[in-house]
Amino acid sequence: MRKLKNSELNRIGVEAFKESDKMPLTIILDDIRSLNNIGSVFRSSDAFLVEKIILCGITARPPHKDIQKTALGATESVHWEYAQDCLGVIKRLKEDGVITVAIEQAEGAVMLDAFRPEKGQSYAFVLGNEVKGVSQKVVSACDAVVEIPQFGTKHSLNIAVTTGIVIWDFYNKTKNS
Repeated sequence: MRKLKNSELNRIGVEAFKESDKMPLTIILDDIRSLNNIGSVFRSSDAFLVEKIILCGITARPPHKDIQKTALGATESVHWEYAQDCLGVIKRLKEDGVITVAIEQAEGAVMLDAFRPEKGQSYAFVLGNEVKGVSQKVVSACDAVVEIPQFGTKHSLNIAVTTGIVIWDFYNKTKNS
């Protein structure tokens, strides 16, 4: 086996990315403190053709050198917007027919392996602060809560890792529909 060179990866350009069909998925980052986490979410969103990212609250916005450091240019390809109020974003998306899902540990949460996205339906996944998670007000406003099963002692994943897991899962469950 031979490792591929960057020139062999058949990467598309930014304009081709912008014109390509996207997954019906929006990622909402609410009150994310780490600029590196934000950049990582942009990169994962680029990798799997996420429709857009909405940055809310204290979440920093591009351009910023620490976001760029981990995003590696994905802030130029992935459509993004900023809104101060996450609850307002959720309300607007729900009015547009988007199913809003908090990614959190909560009573009545659906485990990720049991989560089944509906064919042809758009979704928005809300990820919250690195310490406090998704706020209770936002959890209560969402249509559903999905939890990643965990079996170790911490029951806590980094926000960028969590986002990568849920995007990959959504991609796998919807790519053939």
